[in-house]
Amino acid sequence: MKTIKIIESKSEIGAGTRGAGMGADAIRIAALDFGSSFFKRHESVEVPNENKLLLEPVSNDYAKRIKGVYSFSERLAKQVNTFCKEEGTFPIVLSGDHTSAIGVASGIKMAFPEKKLGLIWIDAHADIHSPYTTPSGNMHGMGIAAILGEDNKEMQINKPDDETIEYWEKIKTFGGICPKIQYEDIVMIAVRDFERQEEYLLKKHNVKNISASEIRSRGVERIAVETLSALDSCDVIYISFDVDSMDPDISKGTGTPVPGGLSEKETGNLIYYLMRSRKICCFEVVEINPTLDRENRMAENVFEILLKVTNQLINDF
Repeated sequence: MKTIKIIESKSEIGAGTRGAGMGADAIRIAALDFGSSFFKRHESVEVPNENKLLLEPVSNDYAKRIKGVYSFSERLAKQVNTFCKEEGTFPIVLSGDHTSAIGVASGIKMAFPEKKLGLIWIDAHADIHSPYTTPSGNMHGMGIAAILGEDNKEMQINKPDDETIEYWEKIKTFGGICPKIQYEDIVMIAVRDFERQEEYLLKKHNVKNISASEIRSRGVERIAVETLSALDSCDVIYISFDVDSMDPDISKGTGTPVPGGLSEKETGNLIYYLMRSRKICCFEVVEINPTLDRENRMAENVFEILLKVTNQLINDF
């Protein structure tokens, strides 16, 4: 049986839309509405954020608020590292925007430097831009690039300033490890919205990307088995779940909805089957934005998924 510990990561400085920093609190409200003692049963710690920077002018156009992202990611990595090193502890990270993946992946790798890390990326977006390729400058689109140590200068469209480059290099090398992960150790699920710079990398490195339609035609359990088989050579696996992987009919409570996503049932069942693997060492959910939602529906959907995750951990490990 695993001891579940919650990390609340309320940073939203990497996003272009405000509100994701309230996602963890929205899940707490959903738990109360369900009459659940979830947050009473499991220890929870909040990582101090840098959201105060949202009140200041942007100075790094091609990596907005990168200094704050660096500081926050470092704190998050340390907390993830601490929990991962605790025998029998399983961290669940409730994050704001998806720059959190930088800190989470870095923390796992710092805890297990000799182990091969796999990533299951359940998201509508590839998040594999760098300051050299980003069309928006929003750092929640750079998470995978950071942990891959990827600049993608072959597709460069921007000329970042020296300060941006300095902090980007620091972010890529958190813990003295770069890269944290290899392309062949990534499986993307429901990714369907990416720019040509990202498409170039996905094709170049033949990154496995399983669509929502494939899941429907082949079945959730089979896809889960295939995903884990693709990462069979990995020692530990991290699941990062962005709620915009779900269809906009469900995922109104997120800043970047994209048509053609997963249903709530498909998502919950998929994660349930993935969690059967004893290699899974961390689960993260990101980008819940209650300011864009009605009656906290997204957080309630996610809370039900969290219950499936924790029940699997408690009953099967």
